[in-house]
Amino acid sequence: MTGEIWDVIVVGAGLSGLTAAHWLRERNAKLKILILEGKDRVGGRTQSYEIPAANGKDRWDFGGQWVGSTQTHVLELIEELDLQMYPQFNSGRKVHHIGGPRARVQTYTSSIPALNPLVLLDMSLFILKIDRLCATVSVDDPSLTPDASELDSMTLHSYIEQHAWTRGLKEELGVAVRSVFGVEPAQMSMLFFLMYSAAAGGVLALLESTPGAAQELKIKGGTQQLSERLAERVGWGSVRLGCAVKAIWQDSEWAHVHTSTGGTLLCRAVIVSCPPHLAAKIEYKPPLPTQREYLTQRMPVGHMIKFIVTYHNAFWKDRGFSGEIVTGASTGCPFCVTFDATSSNGNPALVGFISGQQATYWTTKETAERRKAVISSLVQYLGPEAESFIHYEDKDWAQEEYSGGCPVNVMAPGLLTYYHPSLRMPCGRIHWAGTETATRWCGYMSGAVQSGQRAALEVLHELCPSVLTEEETEEVKSSYSVKSPLQPSTSAKRTLLGVPTVVGAALVLSAALLISQCPEILDKVKLYFTNLSS
Repeated sequence: MTGEIWDVIVVGAGLSGLTAAHWLRERNAKLKILILEGKDRVGGRTQSYEIPAANGKDRWDFGGQWVGSTQTHVLELIEELDLQMYPQFNSGRKVHHIGGPRARVQTYTSSIPALNPLVLLDMSLFILKIDRLCATVSVDDPSLTPDASELDSMTLHSYIEQHAWTRGLKEELGVAVRSVFGVEPAQMSMLFFLMYSAAAGGVLALLESTPGAAQELKIKGGTQQLSERLAERVGWGSVRLGCAVKAIWQDSEWAHVHTSTGGTLLCRAVIVSCPPHLAAKIEYKPPLPTQREYLTQRMPVGHMIKFIVTYHNAFWKDRGFSGEIVTGASTGCPFCVTFDATSSNGNPALVGFISGQQATYWTTKETAERRKAVISSLVQYLGPEAESFIHYEDKDWAQEEYSGGCPVNVMAPGLLTYYHPSLRMPCGRIHWAGTETATRWCGYMSGAVQSGQRAALEVLHELCPSVLTEEETEEVKSSYSVKSPLQPSTSAKRTLLGVPTVVGAALVLSAALLISQCPEILDKVKLYFTNLSS
């Protein structure tokens, strides 16, 4: 194998890498393309497989699962590959348990739990504050965001401590962050959180299963089909599994790609599509620019353990539950959220996530102990029928070789304002893909597709620019441009909806005391803020 010559080598057979290869093949069929993957399968952070179910066996997603109607890049791919979707079931009562093991277990049917009036107002105002900030974020170049240096100098936890007034809201936000990122609020930059939310169209879009939100739709047969069908389009002969990339050396003529099987391949361009923390483990000669090295060494990946529990019947639906459970880490429950996971074939199941600090604890336990804890909590929240399950299966993504975590890499404070341009900037013959590099729905499958398309256009611009349209050429050139970050702000603007924080706190408290005495007003406030936030 040593000395094989290719036009393009793609590192990683996940959704972004295979999308890039597909686009290259579609635009120029003469290109010799090779995809190298360390795993024994394609799909990256998506994986679908069969487990025992009510009607024999059925297939579920143990990695990336949902898509939404605003995720145009992945929706176009789903249509192109002739796959079908169906909606996430979300009708019925949801379970809410936050505030410690002795806190009251609540149920609700709206998008917002039946919280204490003060917590409800605090949450509504906080969401409005975040949405206002999101509207100012430059997703393409976050350093151009107003007050970027201030926002990037603090963690999300620090921001929450400054702007959330109730303990209840702080716990709610911890659960939300754990569920979306697989990390704790103290582990990521506030500016990164805003950029990520803005790329999705707002913070609520990350959390809900309503139209346009992240948990809106599922793919019949599982999401790994996207990668499998792309591999078929590109040609399985161009995909080498069990062939991890250990080093990429560049000279004036070639990129030399060294693999775990002992071979060295030559090519004119490389697309590295694996997550940043894995890309950082590859040896590069000459070394990558310092900015790129600093960036990838400071992008921790989330920790999630995803589980599926199958049942003979959807007893939760019979009892009027949606299957959605939201719990805080202080309750002792191992998971932070669950949803109905009934398959497109009608096999009843629940899906849940053990994330962040909960995953750190439960990853050290045996599967049997996790199963016992999960089932015990499901019995507590949904009833004794939860104990009569068919099969429990979980996947700890931190233990997955050539993944090392899930669902996404986050950025620590200081990275966006100092090193962000290097996230997408090519390094010689090396181009970067992966959902973390996306500007729309970053961190999701749609972001992976967008990043693969962008990387493919960059390579085409280098190798065969004549196949690009004028618009595509301009798109590539604009992606290469690096803007200068704004000077850091000299004054902190710690306000709540534009009102100084002390005054804001007084207004919230006064309003909450008034509303708590008038239930009919509380109902109107819930409806008002729900509509306003959406």
